[in-house]
Amino acid sequence: MAVDWTEERVALLARLWQEGFSARQIAERLGEEVTRNAVIGKANRLGLSKPSKSSVTRRQRKKEREEKVLQLQPPMDEGTSIFSLTASTCRWPIGDPGDEDFHFCGSKSTVGQPYCDYHAAMAYQPAQTKSGRKKIA
Repeated sequence: MAVDWTEERVALLARLWQEGFSARQIAERLGEEVTRNAVIGKANRLGLSKPSKSSVTRRQRKKEREEKVLQLQPPMDEGTSIFSLTASTCRWPIGDPGDEDFHFCGSKSTVGQPYCDYHAAMAYQPAQTKSGRKKIA
């Protein structure tokens, strides 16, 4: 069932949308035959919609994380062996475990974390959405 979008209805939709009413509230005010989805569709076609807060926030958080990693300086490679690790040393592995020169970062770690600030920023990444994952052939 197509909605009859009269000039009055469009004007009311635009005014209520700008005032911050939800699509459901606007649909209720416009009449019985107008659905929430019809309101959202018309608002999109009129250019009233903005990016959702979650996508803006998600992009902002990713940018802040990337900036944080860039601002951090890599720790001096102290070359700690597994036998020298303590609760306050970074346990970030460096090199191949099969090589003779394999070691751990050994810098001072953040309390309650196994890594220094630099390696923690690299290690702790948010989970990817299904659309962001790569398909394995």
